[in-house]
Amino acid sequence: MNLTEAQAGEEYIIRDIQTDDEELNDFLFTLGCYSGEPITVVSRLKGGCVVAIKDGRYNIDNQLAEAIIV
Repeated sequence: MNLTEAQAGEEYIIRDIQTDDEELNDFLFTLGCYSGEPITVVSRLKGGCVVAIKDGRYNIDNQLAEAIIV
């Protein structure tokens, strides 16, 4: 299941990041978004969602959310 299918308010563990873009993968890593880390969908927006990773909240678009497998 990817992050676009995750329920708001639930905590998930990131299993994998499915992207061929190394720059995007590095960006997610700097946010703390990598395999084994917990992630929570705080709320859903029209074009994406707000997620909590570690101590931060980030707004990510649906394309990025589809790359995060939980």
